[in-house]
Amino acid sequence: MSGPALHLAVELDGDGAHPAAWRRAAHSPDQLLTPRRVARVAAVAENAGFTLITLDDGVLPPGGSPDPVGRIGAVERAAFVAASTSTIGIAPVVPVTYAEPFHVSSQLASLDHISAGRAGWVVTEEEQPGAARAWGRPPVDGAEARARESRDGVTVARALWDSWEDDAVVRSVATSRYLDRDRLHYVDFTGETYAVKGPAIVPRPPQGQLVVLGRPERVSADLLDVALVDGRDVAAVASAAAAAGTPRVFAEVEVALDTPDATGAERVADLERHAPWTDRGRLRHVGPADHLVSLLAELGRHVDGVRLRPLVLDEDLPVLSRLVLPALSERRLVARPLPGTSLRSTLGLERPANRFATAAALEDAR
Repeated sequence: MSGPALHLAVELDGDGAHPAAWRRAAHSPDQLLTPRRVARVAAVAENAGFTLITLDDGVLPPGGSPDPVGRIGAVERAAFVAASTSTIGIAPVVPVTYAEPFHVSSQLASLDHISAGRAGWVVTEEEQPGAARAWGRPPVDGAEARARESRDGVTVARALWDSWEDDAVVRSVATSRYLDRDRLHYVDFTGETYAVKGPAIVPRPPQGQLVVLGRPERVSADLLDVALVDGRDVAAVASAAAAAGTPRVFAEVEVALDTPDATGAERVADLERHAPWTDRGRLRHVGPADHLVSLLAELGRHVDGVRLRPLVLDEDLPVLSRLVLPALSERRLVARPLPGTSLRSTLGLERPANRFATAAALEDAR
């Protein structure tokens, strides 16, 4: 645990966690993917004091219901949000089941440069067979094979982020040199399904290594900075957090809050007429804001942060902003990002040394 302050993240994909959330949205369906809405929702989260926003993604359209769905790539949305925010962390979901890790690492390193060190990465897997067809690649079948791809993908990305030392960029007009070639390195990775030579095509990220979030049962704990853990109650979350073995642990919590117009239970019942809210084994709070405050305070004894998944963003996010975060702040239970601070610093994570520079220094010392 990083200390008494709880870090709050919020998932901002689509209209909310419920597949029929669009039916209660405050905008027309054709406004879902507009830049104005993306910027507005991100601004609400930043002004409320959230540490981090996450943006779900996948190669296939989201959801399996007849409700209309749509999505712009998470990395593209994250880059847009990075330019319109200044303190909040931004972590897109990027599966590496089929995507090339070299390209993923380049995109994420670029995002960290754009955001001045506020980028993270939520590692997930592509589980549906249609994803393989969309990529034009053979299916990766089975949980073990998908976990292998995630492990290899994160390993390659982390190595490529280190393939440029921090002072590799020279930018000397007098000598017409842009790079110090001696400070660029090959990673020479060979896995079971692919090999990567490197070096990267993007300089080392401002954070050195982006903050990597994922599920410890799918990605090795030593490759993660933040474990995302589930549990239907506080005891289950506490048990999963204790077993995570990562520097930081965030609990996953779904929320449907009481609003001035309807209770959380009434809102859920209204949407359940159109599609089910799938039980994914996560802790779920349906009810008043003050009860959520108490729940988060209790979770804060076991985890470093919580990722909230609102039922309907247009209804739940304002309640979170007006009632939940201010109440937690008054009790000094939450940590608010400060201007000019990297996501790693906000989470209390050290900026890692470059592996190649460290190895060279050890060799010189012999």
